[in-house]
Amino acid sequence: MLTRRNTFKVAAGVAATATLGVASGAHAATVVKVGIDASLTGADAAAALRVVDGAIMAFDEANQLNTVPGVTFAYEKFDDGTATAGQYDPAQGAINARKMVSDPSILAAVGPEMSGVGKAMSPILSAGGLITITPSSTNPDITDPKFASIYRPADNHAPVYFRTVTTDAYQGPNMANFFAETLKAKKIFILDDSGAYGVGIANAFEGQAKKKGIQVLGHEKLDPKNPDYTAILTKIKSLSPDSLYYGGVTQAGAKLAKQSYDIIPRVMKGGGDGIQGADFLTAGGFPAVEGWYCTIAGPHLAGTDAVAAFTQRYITRFKIVPDDYAITSYDAASVIVAAVKQLAAEKKPITRASIRSTLLTITVPTLQGPVAFDANGDIKSRIVSVFKIERDAKKAVNDESQYVYIGQAPQA
Repeated sequence: MLTRRNTFKVAAGVAATATLGVASGAHAATVVKVGIDASLTGADAAAALRVVDGAIMAFDEANQLNTVPGVTFAYEKFDDGTATAGQYDPAQGAINARKMVSDPSILAAVGPEMSGVGKAMSPILSAGGLITITPSSTNPDITDPKFASIYRPADNHAPVYFRTVTTDAYQGPNMANFFAETLKAKKIFILDDSGAYGVGIANAFEGQAKKKGIQVLGHEKLDPKNPDYTAILTKIKSLSPDSLYYGGVTQAGAKLAKQSYDIIPRVMKGGGDGIQGADFLTAGGFPAVEGWYCTIAGPHLAGTDAVAAFTQRYITRFKIVPDDYAITSYDAASVIVAAVKQLAAEKKPITRASIRSTLLTITVPTLQGPVAFDANGDIKSRIVSVFKIERDAKKAVNDESQYVYIGQAPQA
């Protein structure tokens, strides 16, 4: 546990990767500060920026509209990506978590973006009694009560890790259902990028694929820093699969897309939300990424009439188009605002502990619909959406409308 002396020492040594802002329109006396953690350096930076901006916008609007009279929301941004890793870095995520916990003014957090970081952060957040709401990290172990002693060891295993997306316990199996029932896959090879997210979703996919009668020809790991996957792709080609599933994020995924296009171009290819976004389109490029299927761990709303007003406000403010995880990030921040609003209305102290208690009982109307959490912090919704990359030459390569929405995956 942190001593008072250590708390002040760490708070005084905030690294350059963290930036502090008070949401615009702030004027009230009571300040509720929220940490926002994402992978702003490396292969997934574009997606991370959208996530951070979504949360910032929700807090700004809460202040501008005086949603919680007497309360101002402020935020502090934390980057868990590093140049050394070339993507998210769990070690940096742990450092960020310690800084959040050590700052007594931070009462809640949004993030992280990636599950590998989530696994590193969650025990530290537990020790500090600080909740976070992730808009995109999906590894189920972090909230699974079987692993409570690892990921939430403090305070009688009280939850600290909440989500506005479902987990890979649904995202992976539901995509396996799609491969079996819609794509009619018969023989598949599975790859992952060795990270917590990639391994978890690939294993979940594999288990359900076997139940659905798909022959799994093999499952191997990729080193994200290795530039050449020719050997494993040549091996896969010799096995004559009709499909390939990849669990992981952009750093390995973009290289896999390019090289698999050359070696196994006719094989159906798919993955999870780690390859859904502008980063994968840009790094993989066309024609290599065309035809790939992927999922997100929630409903598809970006670009639809249901969120048209939000989209226009977001574009006006940030000059970029929001994706689905920008929406779930906005929702995550909105849930924190709603919890604080309820506490203020009931004239209860606004603390880390009271915010956590409120999250376990509250149901909040959000852009994606009502958000409520189970006893472990998982969202009660189990929707998984499927996309296919189809090139529209009239649009920029990194335009996320290159992902064509197919529909919701059959639920496992």
